[in-house]
Amino acid sequence: MTFSSATREGDLTVDEGALTVEGLTVRLQTDQGTRDAVQQLGLSIRRGETFALVGESGCGKSMTALALLRLLPEAGHIAAGQVWLGHQDLNRLPEASMRKVRGGRMAMVFQEPSTSLNPVMTVGQQIVETLEAHTPFRGRQARERAVLWMTRVGIPEASRRFNDFPFQFSGGQKQRIMIAIALAAEPDVLIADEPTTALDVTVQGQILALLSEIQKEMGLAILLITHDLAVVRQVAHQVALMKDGQILETRLVDEFFASPRHPYARALLAAIPSFEKRGQSLVSGVHNPDTTRPDVIVESVSGRAGTGAAREQASGFVKPFALTGQVPVLSVRNLRVSYPQRAGLLRRVIAQQRVVDDLSFDLHAGETLALLGESGCGKTTTAKALLRLLDKTALVEGRALLGEDSLLDAKGAALKALRRRLQIVFQDPFASLDPRMLVGDILDEGIAALHPHQSRATRTGRVRHLLDRVGLPADTVRRYPHEFSGGQRQRIAIARALAVEPRVLVCDEPTSALDVSVQAQIIQLLQELQAEFNMAYLFITHNFGVVEYLSDRIAIMQGGRIVEMGETAQILQAPAHEQTRRLLEAVPRL
Repeated sequence: MTFSSATREGDLTVDEGALTVEGLTVRLQTDQGTRDAVQQLGLSIRRGETFALVGESGCGKSMTALALLRLLPEAGHIAAGQVWLGHQDLNRLPEASMRKVRGGRMAMVFQEPSTSLNPVMTVGQQIVETLEAHTPFRGRQARERAVLWMTRVGIPEASRRFNDFPFQFSGGQKQRIMIAIALAAEPDVLIADEPTTALDVTVQGQILALLSEIQKEMGLAILLITHDLAVVRQVAHQVALMKDGQILETRLVDEFFASPRHPYARALLAAIPSFEKRGQSLVSGVHNPDTTRPDVIVESVSGRAGTGAAREQASGFVKPFALTGQVPVLSVRNLRVSYPQRAGLLRRVIAQQRVVDDLSFDLHAGETLALLGESGCGKTTTAKALLRLLDKTALVEGRALLGEDSLLDAKGAALKALRRRLQIVFQDPFASLDPRMLVGDILDEGIAALHPHQSRATRTGRVRHLLDRVGLPADTVRRYPHEFSGGQRQRIAIARALAVEPRVLVCDEPTSALDVSVQAQIIQLLQELQAEFNMAYLFITHNFGVVEYLSDRIAIMQGGRIVEMGETAQILQAPAHEQTRRLLEAVPRL
């Protein structure tokens, strides 16, 4: 058996490698014809080693993982290549034998646990299902083993929570349960497909530490699929950079980050935001796979941002932000949000659970205030309360002024008028865009609702201007949301929010699921729009790199309260609160 030069690290043989792939080609049948999603891919992973496969959406990473497990969609098939698990060529196995491999010798942790866990089965049953399929454990032994694995991955009170359903767990806990299911049969190889993408930095750190600990204990080979290069730097031994279905470069991790050989690798590293890069453009030299007009975002910064000061700000200029004496565009005082706790046959309210507790802050025109904290600290609840999206489900108290108008007391026409000035961009644009509506109708709907006096022709012109403004082609109006990539859908969501020319834009994790280059484009777009319209941003995220690069001030939340707030440099360089220091210590760094 021969190896490509990219996979000859240490002259591995099949005996030494837990997983060896040679010449793997995956062919897809699409509406535009046949294309190779993966081309002549080769890699080898030793036992106890983490091999990171990195690249942007659409490069073939997840398709590679599905091919290894022979779980390709109907339109795809393996056209060539060999996949060796020890001495066994998986591509030659019949399907009955392959079912014993999946979950037994090779397991997978998927990116989104909410969609990969069965919502009508308890989590305990789902772990037992794996144990009964691939191990001798049955009955009480299987249950005890499942509880042991739930405890092993850090689920508190595992025996009590054995019969709970997935919806009763947080995002980080669901990911832990997915890991327990994947490891229950003690496989030789674990494929982890973006296992920490939607997690906050502390939970992400816990998940990575958990995988590392179990890897050492079991001698597990891990194929880590991710676009987060900071995570790769922290946990991987080898890294392969993938683009357009091909591996461009395979290196030891230290060598890759010290001296990346391929221009694409250097461009991706340059696109990662950080405090040190404030004042620099993140998109220079990065191939733009996200839009049919790759020149729009880059050129617009230099050609359409308006004044010289606006152009400087749009390209990353660190603005000297003096708040003394400024009248805030949004002022929040003593905000409290509580959810009713119900019990009994009639589901009567027996108590109120306080989620946001005595929260106060000011936001000024042209300012970006980052709201940071762990999952469940109340960040998104705060945003929804200010947008009046919790009126029927929660008790909201306190005071919030948008200019001189009270947000929490407005009703009817007054509330509609305020909603023209306060808009939100949600984390998942696919879930927030109506899949049955054309993009043009989605954008027109907001303008028609909040600017009813405008004619159809005026609204149509406004829609086309907005699409051009966010770097999308004119034919976008005649297409549906599912026809676009994640970054393009996020642009559409931003265009929808801008349709009514808001004074304040709430950005709730707008870049968490995006590749580094697409993230760089969205960040630059937000900077340019802020410079042009002097909008205030309330930026909710767990991505510290984005915050360091973009924000003017940072507010740290814990337990529904702001425990520390100050200018970005001050918070990063001299954090005063223990929670701030804990969050900063958990951030993976290059």
